[in-house]
Parts: sequence; C-alpha cells; structure tokens
Amino acid sequence: MATIKVYGNTISTAAMRVFAALYEKDLEFDFAPVDMRAGEHKKEPVISLNPFGQIPAFEDGDLKLFESRAITQYIAHEYFDKGTQLVIRDSKKMAILSVWTEVEGQKFDPAASKLTWELGIKPLFGMPTDSAVVEEYEAKLAAVLDVYEARLAQSKYLGGDSFTLADLHHLPTINYLMGTQSKKLFESRPHVSAWVADITARPAWNKVIAMRS
Repeated sequence: MATIKVYGNTISTAAMRVFAALYEKDLEFDFAPVDMRAGEHKKEPVISLNPFGQIPAFEDGDLKLFESRAITQYIAHEYFDKGTQLVIRDSKKMAILSVWTEVEGQKFDPAASKLTWELGIKPLFGMPTDSAVVEEYEAKLAAVLDVYEARLAQSKYLGGDSFTLADLHHLPTINYLMGTQSKKLFESRPHVSAWVADITARPAWNKVIAMRS
C-alpha cells in the first residue's frame, strides 16, 4: 500500500492539482474518494485532516497536509529527484518561478475559478449560469492573460524554460474553461494558446483526466 493518501474528488480543481503533481513525479498513491454531495468533506476523517472541511486532504506517512498548493510544493521538494522536476534548485531561477506561482494564485485563479464555477461546475449540478458574473470575470481574466501573452512571448513556460508548478497549478481551471465559451480568451492569444496546448497534452495530466472515467 502506498504511503501517500489523497482524500478528494475527481471534479475538484484543488484535488486535480495534487493528482497532477503526483503523476508528474511518478508516485504511487491511494485515492480516497470524498462524496461532497453527501457532505463527506465535513465529516471524519476529512475534517480531522482539514479543519476547514474542504478537499483535498493529504497524508504521507505521519505528515498530514491540506491546501492544494502547499501539498504540491511539498511533493515537488520532498520528491525532487523523482519524475519531473517541478521546482528549481537555483535560488534566482526559483525566485522567478515563485513569482509566477503567486501570480496564478493571486491574479489568475480568482477570475478563472469564478468562471469555472459558473460555466463548468454549475451545469454539472443543473444550476443556472449567471451571465453578468461571466461577463465581469471574463474581462478580469482577459487582463491577466494579456500579461501571460507577453511573458510567454519571452519564455516557453511561465516559470522559465521548463514545465514547473507555475504551469501545473493552472491545469484544472484551464481544463474546465477550454470546454466553455471562455476558451476564446486563451485561443485568441497565440503564445497563451500554444502554452495551453503544451501543458494540457502532458501524459501526467491525461492520467488525471482518466480518473473521472
């Protein structure tokens, strides 16, 4: 049995982020599905692992973590020599990588997650989409992607020359949005579009998508 265990759900963007990091590292893990419709994320054992009652929750031996980006950072550093090197040992290059991981969390994700909820998740639950919210957050995401277009004109990946956490953290929301009207925001920017095609074609990400079937 694997020492790593992930409590989550295959439609959760946060859980998908962790799955992607584990697959990039070629790590075996046990997946414990959490039925959020039944409120299992607010009950044991999840509530003891994540006091906010959210997913994912993560165990590696006696280490217990929550918050997906903290988990991926741990995976990247603890298993640095396995699979894809998702972080960089050079301090200056790592600082640049860290800037773009912060940009994802602080600039990209607030808009992308809102659109993912309206256009990707709500339809799964038969809930109506709020078109005014979509219009507002598409404008916000477009402004962020203008910055990305300039960055990706100079660098193959956001964090530098290689695929890292700075790119990986975007995958779950991009996956949802490329199946919605918001895909135009990505496709209309050539460098962003090429970057999206590159990172979404990674074998590790395809394994995450396959978990849903």
